[in-house]
Amino acid sequence: MDGGRCSASIFAPWSKMHEPYIRIATGDWKQYSAGQSRDNALAGYLDSLAHEVVHYRQWIETGKMWERGVAVKANRLVNRYALTVDHP
Repeated sequence: MDGGRCSASIFAPWSKMHEPYIRIATGDWKQYSAGQSRDNALAGYLDSLAHEVVHYRQWIETGKMWERGVAVKANRLVNRYALTVDHP
């Protein structure tokens, strides 16, 4: 929003009459996934998505967003998801 680079972002409008949206950058997949397992590489993207989903939930519940505690909640979401995935 302020021109800085990021891996994910959320647009949460000033009014709930407008649709919010989340964007995830994936253009660096080849470089990002090189040298690590597919699941570990995907986990990075999932963490970015989960972070923005936590912000979305904040916005839905309060109309505001903040950073405090977001990383912990996002990590919990990814860990809960990881428990549902079959590992070879």
